[in-house]
Amino acid sequence: MRSRMTYGLAVVALTATTVLTAATPGTATPATATPRAGYAASAVVDCPAGALCLFDQTGYVGTRLTVASAVPGGTCVSLVDHGFAGQARSAFNTHSSAAALFANDDCVGGPYQVPGNGGVTDLGSFRATSVWVP
Repeated sequence: MRSRMTYGLAVVALTATTVLTAATPGTATPATATPRAGYAASAVVDCPAGALCLFDQTGYVGTRLTVASAVPGGTCVSLVDHGFAGQARSAFNTHSSAAALFANDDCVGGPYQVPGNGGVTDLGSFRATSVWVP
């Protein structure tokens, strides 16, 4: 059995962020923020700098899960371990480097890229079970 030690630092950051930023399940609050330099007004989302925000509804609304790497070079985060597997319907990345969503746990398989300083308003039928965050 493979150890989850490689995820240790990311899990701590993820857990702390989730408690502070997750919306109440069942509510659909529009994600809005003051426009930041380099963002189009229509793509501005209330997501902390240097993070990947996953939303359970299209258009960056609904329950939000925020993930960020606590180690240089990025890390893989299991959405299965955090109860958000298959739930992301939109994603916004405030990091300058691309993030990647994976249909398999442990960041295995072909990635679905989320561009740096941008997002995907509708992930369609893609269901992520892990993410690579820069």
